[in-house]
Amino acid sequence: MKSLLAAVSLCFVIECGSDQSSQTVDRDTLTQRQKDSILANSRIPNARAVGRAMKAADSTSAGIRRADSVARDTTEF
Repeated sequence: MKSLLAAVSLCFVIECGSDQSSQTVDRDTLTQRQKDSILANSRIPNARAVGRAMKAADSTSAGIRRADSVARDTTEF
């Protein structure tokens, strides 16, 4: 009974004394784009639609950047 009490007490002291913030690990190291790219290249049915959606989003973003650069060039005098 004494050894059980000692073991429980030791566990309690260790838990109370531990720094929780130093023990947390960020296990999700992939970005959303990387995850989507992996999905798009998988053999899951209709996964290629994810790749097509990514290309459409990239195309739209490039068009917006071009329009913004033109707007900046015409407003700077």
